[in-house]
Amino acid sequence: MTPSLPTQSPLALIWRALRVTTLGMAASAMGCMTAEAATSAPATAAPVAASAPQTRLAIVLQDQISLRAAPRDSAQAHAQLAAGEVLEVRGERQDFLQVYEHRRERAGYVRAQRVKLIGLSPEEAPELLAVLRFLRDTPGSETLGIGYAAAWLRAVPARQAQSAEGAEVLDALGGMAQRLALRASNSSVQNKTWEQALASHLEVARSYGLNFTSFEQEGRMLVCYDGDAYQRLLGMTATAPQRARAAIALTRPDCLNPGLRPAVRLQRLLQQAQLLEQTPDSELPEPLRNRLLMRRASLWATLTHAAQRSTASGSPLPEGLKLPAPQASAALALQALSQVRRSELAEDDLPLHEDTAIRVNVSRWGLLPAAPMAASTSAVARPGVTLGSEAGEAGQTCLLVFEAGTARPALRHCSYSVLWMASASIHASGKLITLAAQPTETWRELWVLRKVGQEWQLAVLPPAEQGPELGYAEFAGFSPDGQQVLVARESRVQGKLRRSFEVLQADTLNIDKSASDPSRLAAFQRWQDAGWKRASLSLR
Repeated sequence: MTPSLPTQSPLALIWRALRVTTLGMAASAMGCMTAEAATSAPATAAPVAASAPQTRLAIVLQDQISLRAAPRDSAQAHAQLAAGEVLEVRGERQDFLQVYEHRRERAGYVRAQRVKLIGLSPEEAPELLAVLRFLRDTPGSETLGIGYAAAWLRAVPARQAQSAEGAEVLDALGGMAQRLALRASNSSVQNKTWEQALASHLEVARSYGLNFTSFEQEGRMLVCYDGDAYQRLLGMTATAPQRARAAIALTRPDCLNPGLRPAVRLQRLLQQAQLLEQTPDSELPEPLRNRLLMRRASLWATLTHAAQRSTASGSPLPEGLKLPAPQASAALALQALSQVRRSELAEDDLPLHEDTAIRVNVSRWGLLPAAPMAASTSAVARPGVTLGSEAGEAGQTCLLVFEAGTARPALRHCSYSVLWMASASIHASGKLITLAAQPTETWRELWVLRKVGQEWQLAVLPPAEQGPELGYAEFAGFSPDGQQVLVARESRVQGKLRRSFEVLQADTLNIDKSASDPSRLAAFQRWQDAGWKRASLSLR
């Protein structure tokens, strides 16, 4: 939690400025204010602004600046200050400034060359904004930039904070906070000095009222900024790029709390989808437009899986929660991905484009309407065999295989995976069936059903040996005699992207031949399924 500060301390004045909405309403901008405090904010703004020029402030320019007990480099250090911290200047002695640090409630001395004197009057706001414009895109200077953003918000009157300059400052503030969170999530650096500096930067950012959350993900700690500055920005008159950056930041899929209840999570996903759809993309620079479209595609693919799971398992949605039909969500995902201009992708966005294409392809079967219902069972029929599904226990869908002339299923297999019945492919012999099964929103397996003797056996082909992370395995064709199955697989596991086209022996599912390009395999040239070639994104 942010430490309590003296009501009239200089740091409190800046800190409180971040807690006053830029819309001029008495509300919290980086935390929660009481109704009484919010109501009184406009009334106290004038006298506070009048007293600000009388107080000398200094902002720390570097990390590891010592706050010393006396104006000597050899004096005892009370604390180590980080870039961006604000100090109240109370005097000068030799080359040192006598200061008071309100967050720790400690007095001491710092070298004058290690800090920058700043003012909070409207006349000094342009200088603060000029420095902020430089710092906003300087890696490693996030806390210093946050301090200047806070100072500018405190220096300008409320009307100016609602202007285009105010939107620019909030855009910069959100960007620096998000960059700091991404830096904190970087697990590749294990240097102790780096970790200490990062911890101090997060503490400085929190002291200004910025909130960060953390989740454990795949054995590492993921730090996320809560995006409050961006949320404020969306309530203002902002430019199209500013709104797009805010929408992208507020819809990060990895920053959605994994501990949310399913109904709450679905509600959040729907809100994010609506935000992205309401964000115009026609006036954006191409790299930013591509990022917005890829985020739309990824989110709609996620909602396609959620809608199909709810429909197939028969699980009722919470009251008031309405999901678009799987066909609608899948169509929006494919539409957004198709609008991405690959030639205009920034080099850093190429991996993101690959991942988005995989996500969309994982749920692409939602684009096809569900098979016709027979009583309470959906069914796909071929001569001699019928494939169907029905709801099982809570959250489960059961796959049924019926042979001609029998009322009881020859095979019944229940799973928590989403079964895409429209994907079913049955060989003309009636003894070999493939089906797409999706256990998670980013992972689709291929189920292969074979009749061995008088029994049906089910085998699962995953996208990769490790997972589930991101990937799919899908049917690409049969050999005419049913002895071989063509399969396409693509996955990203532990950061590595792998795509392969394989010819499998139907009886053992062992790989006979494999290549990274289907044109290198004669079997794909002769036997690939026309529907797969037309609809799959694996051939992009």
